[in-house]
Amino acid sequence: MKTYIILAYPNPDGLCYAAYENVKKGLEARGDEVRVTDLYKEHFDPVLVFNKEKLRRNMQSDSEMKPYRDNITWADRLVFVFPIWWGGMPAILKGFIDKVITQGFAYTFKGLLPVGLLKGRTAWIITTHDTPPLFAALFRQDYGKILEKQVLAMCGIKTTRRFTMGGTKRSSPEKRKKWLNSIYDYSIKSGN
Repeated sequence: MKTYIILAYPNPDGLCYAAYENVKKGLEARGDEVRVTDLYKEHFDPVLVFNKEKLRRNMQSDSEMKPYRDNITWADRLVFVFPIWWGGMPAILKGFIDKVITQGFAYTFKGLLPVGLLKGRTAWIITTHDTPPLFAALFRQDYGKILEKQVLAMCGIKTTRRFTMGGTKRSSPEKRKKWLNSIYDYSIKSGN
């Protein structure tokens, strides 16, 4: 299977980065071909520019975004790894979605209804957040679910796994190890 990982986390010593390393290691151990975009390491520019030369209606053919689109087209599965900050995904990931997953490439419209153009692909979403679990369940939006339902589903991509590590600040080393082992185990065993 061909897997494209999109990582949106800047600290190589953090839990989110360890989750990325475990998913990558597990996928490679099972024989997947893996490509990675580390948005922070690549200094991805999340800022949209629309002007006379860069029209919104032509975003699907923006040559700067072509390598990312090529990776999505190549992949059978996408894996998104990111923290929840201030109740949302990092701006760099939102910019990636805005600039890469565009109309004409990822979806179109038939009348008023969206039609996904990336059917046949699956996705995993791995997130971390510091919010205490009870507070998160009652008050926080789930940006893994928003990515799944409002972005990927519209593009025809079926999310098969969402893995959230919540309350990370107060989590024990044993709990973190259990989370990371679960990610690795799922990666090495799962077929989709």
